[in-house]
Amino acid sequence: MYPHPLELLILLVPLVLGVALVAGLVTLLRRSADTRRRLTALENHRPAGDADLAALRADVAQALRHVAVVRYDAFADMGGRLSFSVAVVDDAGDGLVISAIHARGESRTYAKGVVGGASDATLSPEEQQALAAARTGKEQP
Repeated sequence: MYPHPLELLILLVPLVLGVALVAGLVTLLRRSADTRRRLTALENHRPAGDADLAALRADVAQALRHVAVVRYDAFADMGGRLSFSVAVVDDAGDGLVISAIHARGESRTYAKGVVGGASDATLSPEEQQALAAARTGKEQP
């Protein structure tokens, strides 16, 4: 005599659920082990050695990354602070100062090299202010 289909269904549902649960646990354990392996590999991976890091720091120190702008009126009869001085230097104070003097009939642009925070050309007060602001990172009054 064959079992009733309802009895078969009652017997098979827990079996199918059990198989699905075991398959899910196996998949979860595999993924967990894979994730653990990948995490360990990432923890052990060191992208840059001490020498690479020192070279990178030296390169960054030489980058022209300190910038300051000072705007001003170069002439008493001119308004709007259209003249400006810009200082661009690296960590050692090497770089340049660029100034643009705006007048009614003309504009002039000057560039002066800076080494160690000083220039062999005479710097105007505005250029000195821009250089000091670039080196300290603080705007001068």
